[in-house]
Amino acid sequence: MSTDTSRPPTAVIVGASRGLGHAIAAELAKRQWHVIGTVRSSGRTALHDLARDHPAAVEIEHLDITDPAEIGALRNRLAGRTIDMLFVNAGTTATDANGLQQIGTVSDEEFVRVMTTNALAPMRVIEALQHLVPRDGLIGAMSSGQGSIANNDRGSRELYRGSKAALNMFMRSFAARERDAPRAMALIAPGWIRTDLGGPDAPYTMEEAVPALVDLLIAKRARPGLQYLDRDGRDVPW
Repeated sequence: MSTDTSRPPTAVIVGASRGLGHAIAAELAKRQWHVIGTVRSSGRTALHDLARDHPAAVEIEHLDITDPAEIGALRNRLAGRTIDMLFVNAGTTATDANGLQQIGTVSDEEFVRVMTTNALAPMRVIEALQHLVPRDGLIGAMSSGQGSIANNDRGSRELYRGSKAALNMFMRSFAARERDAPRAMALIAPGWIRTDLGGPDAPYTMEEAVPALVDLLIAKRARPGLQYLDRDGRDVPW
């Protein structure tokens, strides 16, 4: 871990306005991390409430990850900072509520929207900020168990699955560039959790899931290289 004990460790959580991203930011702040969380819009969010309650521990940055100019501006604003954990949580789902739309019927606009938000944009953020992450830091992104090609024996949610599989592949390529001196990297499949996206029928609450996710991310800093992990720290088949 970092040998600089004069400052608390710093995490950048991209997509922290609500849901899992906000909960991860709150848990890290509770554990004495300094958290820089991003929100997309100018409206008030749960992250603003967290920053109000923890003004010394939580900063808010504005970022639409689908806008390369905003990514570049964030990189400039963070220049000179040390990021001990860079975690991209931001993502989206397809508009097909039942997840039954076959990929051949997806519109060009919908395909581009989901693939850009879930696969291309997170990698653009990681590419832009990775030079601020030291060798003993962590670079990670929120994936999904539905991004596993090996485990896909049920189909459904084809566009969403494809976008997360693409994210996984892009992260593997990114990790391969520094295989001779790897940093810790993680793709997280959190499971079905009761968020706005997961819905009320999910088996796990945020209170049950998030502390374990944060434990996992912090522990992964001691293990260089990329892993695709579930909430319990088990490897997910690619």
